[in-house]
Amino acid sequence: MSKIDQQLFSAHEHALEKEFELCPTCGCELSVKHSKHGSFVGCNNYPTCDYTRPLVQHESIETQVISGSSCPECGHELAVKSGRFGIFIGCTHYPECHHIEKHDHNQDAEVITCPHCQKGQLESRTSRYGKTFFACSAYPKCKYIVNYPPVNQACPDCGFGILVERKGAAGSRLECPQKTCKYKRPL
Repeated sequence: MSKIDQQLFSAHEHALEKEFELCPTCGCELSVKHSKHGSFVGCNNYPTCDYTRPLVQHESIETQVISGSSCPECGHELAVKSGRFGIFIGCTHYPECHHIEKHDHNQDAEVITCPHCQKGQLESRTSRYGKTFFACSAYPKCKYIVNYPPVNQACPDCGFGILVERKGAAGSRLECPQKTCKYKRPL
């Protein structure tokens, strides 16, 4: 067995200097904290001092006005903005005007009428967790949603207005979104 070289473990060469930052509010030390919403930097003097900031500073874009554009609701110019769900196009006259341009992922997608109210169309939406679902455009009057891509075919068993496409280990299949109906067929 060989001897261990003690120079590898000398304290003065491998000592980690603790770098810390001071709170701009009270001057106490800051440290990384953890919550159910993620990690952040917070003051160690909490609850006396409630200073916090995000652990990672996200790049936020400045609002950029789109010249030559006009809001269909109020006539003011539109601008590219950054929000909590990402970049979007909205009216520069916010908060008086709440117009936001909707971006269509599938411009050639077939229009599917809501099977619940028969007035709106099913639109692709994204939840705050990033999941895609399909909801009626007549919301809040109609609250119908479905979690899988709808297909404009009526169910042959129960007659419900749509079928949904689901992917599984056995491959893709069409099935009825009604819980009481058990209709399924391979795609």
